[in-house]
Amino acid sequence: MKIVSASERTVAAMIGLVITLLVVWLILAVVGITIKGLFWLAIVGIVLFLATAIWGWVRRGSGTT
Repeated sequence: MKIVSASERTVAAMIGLVITLLVVWLILAVVGITIKGLFWLAIVGIVLFLATAIWGWVRRGSGTT
């Protein structure tokens, strides 16, 4: 049985949050592209997807929790 530290749980929760946000932003982007009149929704979805991906990458690389 492996004992999981609080910092490992925090990292796992952070990764789960980032993945959830990426999925939400990706859905917004697809919905925005699919519906012609809502092109701005695609732009917002893409921008938020990229911002979340960059933020997750930076947090992962920094080694801080």
